[in-house]
Amino acid sequence: MSHLKNSSAIHHATATAGALSGDLGDLPRWNLGDLYASPKAPEFAADLKRGETDALAFEARWKGKLDEAAGTIGAHGIGQAVKEFEALDDLLGRISSFAGLTYFSDTTDPANGKLYGDVQSKITDISAHLLFFALELNRIDDARLQACLERDEVAGHYRPWIEDLRKEKPHQLDDRTEQLFLEKSITGAAAWNRLFDETMASLRYEIDGEEVPLEVALNLMQDANGETRRKAAMALAETFEENIRTFTLITNTLAKDKEISDRWRGFDDIADSRHLANRVEREVVDALAAAVRDAYPRLSHRYYAMKAKWLGMEQLEFWDRNAPLPETPNTLIPWGDAKDTVLSAYRAFAPEMAAIAGRFFDENWIDAPVRPGKAPGAFAHPTVPSAHPYVLVNYMGKPRDVMTLAHELGHGVHQVLAAGQGALMASTPLTLAETASVFGEMLTFRSLLDRTKDKRERKAMLAQKVEDMINTVVRQIAFYEFERKVHAARKEGELTAEHIGELWLSVQADSLGPAIRISEGYETYWAYIPHFIHSPFYVYAYAFGDCLVNSLYAVYQQAESGFQEKYFEMLKAGGTRHHSDLLRPFGLNAADPSFWSKGLSMIEGLIDELEALDKAD
Repeated sequence: MSHLKNSSAIHHATATAGALSGDLGDLPRWNLGDLYASPKAPEFAADLKRGETDALAFEARWKGKLDEAAGTIGAHGIGQAVKEFEALDDLLGRISSFAGLTYFSDTTDPANGKLYGDVQSKITDISAHLLFFALELNRIDDARLQACLERDEVAGHYRPWIEDLRKEKPHQLDDRTEQLFLEKSITGAAAWNRLFDETMASLRYEIDGEEVPLEVALNLMQDANGETRRKAAMALAETFEENIRTFTLITNTLAKDKEISDRWRGFDDIADSRHLANRVEREVVDALAAAVRDAYPRLSHRYYAMKAKWLGMEQLEFWDRNAPLPETPNTLIPWGDAKDTVLSAYRAFAPEMAAIAGRFFDENWIDAPVRPGKAPGAFAHPTVPSAHPYVLVNYMGKPRDVMTLAHELGHGVHQVLAAGQGALMASTPLTLAETASVFGEMLTFRSLLDRTKDKRERKAMLAQKVEDMINTVVRQIAFYEFERKVHAARKEGELTAEHIGELWLSVQADSLGPAIRISEGYETYWAYIPHFIHSPFYVYAYAFGDCLVNSLYAVYQQAESGFQEKYFEMLKAGGTRHHSDLLRPFGLNAADPSFWSKGLSMIEGLIDELEALDKAD
């Protein structure tokens, strides 16, 4: 299909909205029936009622008795209590996952919004009866609890979860205060998160007289035509500016909400609560951020200067950052080809990996079409171990969409493998949660690159991979620095939109370098980044994962045998082991400052290869 230009490119990018859906093939929609047939299904109502009943019974049986339970085993021991708590966690997780995925299928549907809000409220009420459990466990004397874990086989099984829980002990509050924090969250942070989601989903961006959703407008900023990119960028800027007061209020409120929580819980640094949740030391993250900042000139600054030259410009505009090179093929990639590309790359690494990923296609665990109201971006939702993960993408046939599919399926494979650890221990800290996803991307990229013999196509592929890695490493650390500035400034008082915009532009200029002109309009682009709203300081996990995978992939390339087995063991561990233990079999240590330099050197090597190809021309 020819590459469409200007206003017709909107239709081109809208994917499933028009005739283009046929060009992409049959795009699947997920089947949430594996969780519940519908919100009105009797099983859904019955499980919600059972969750409440079982929580009340659990509270009556165990509250005030855990210290005593630590001195016994069997039906009245700590192990049995944790086992019952895990069953409740799985049940409530299934209910909330169904409500959330239904909502994200169409956030503009009032019925979906009501379902999501009602379930959040109900789960919060139920959770109030379970809140005592972690708090009371953490009040048990260390020696007494350790003796229990050694004596009680069932409790010993949950040792990783219990020991992780103990790390929260210095920051936990008294029971009544914790209950207040929990119950107020539904009208606090959760409500502001929902306001952001529904506002963003409802916004439209006018380009050449047509109103398009966020995903389409962002996609047009990757169009081959510079004027199309400019129009999309200006449309985004205009709509963000029209709604900037709302996004400024949301940002101010959530930053203050976090500051209050951190102060009450005694966290020293604004990102320490995230580091604790990620089970990663502050020093490790600081070393990562410093290594990436030091590499800005060698990576993003250098690459964008090269790209400006390739595009015949002295300086790129901010909307040219992800513009395709002239060498980039502009045909759309049908869904079937994307599926085959990812699965064949996974299969070449390990048939087991392809078999697990294949289930997502075969059993309708993927939602692929772009449609009004659907959540933007992409994610893999683990749901609960008793069910299976689901993947959401907004597939529009671009090469980057194939890489996004490979990324999210990497998450999905990881979640399937880790499910064996059970509801309490399957979840992986964010730092390692990005490992399998980025590794899946790398496998797919390397597979495609090995098949590409044409030098011009190879250059285009290398350039796109470098850009994706810069977006994953440089851009995410710039995001982290921006968040740090926002949260630090918020402690001094409420921030205006102009002040937030100035902080945003300062980190963007530092990270992108002099080859990109930061012109008017870009100052509001912080407003649409969902991670700032949903998961403060989440973003460094992407850089952590990319640098880790670069080092991990180098080990894979040099390994004679046995790498796949160690890799699968790492994924199957879920949240049961610290990143240092999981990386040790590969000879890697994230606490070593040189570790990050090794990961960044792979990006630099790809830029070197691009430069060599350029000189050969």
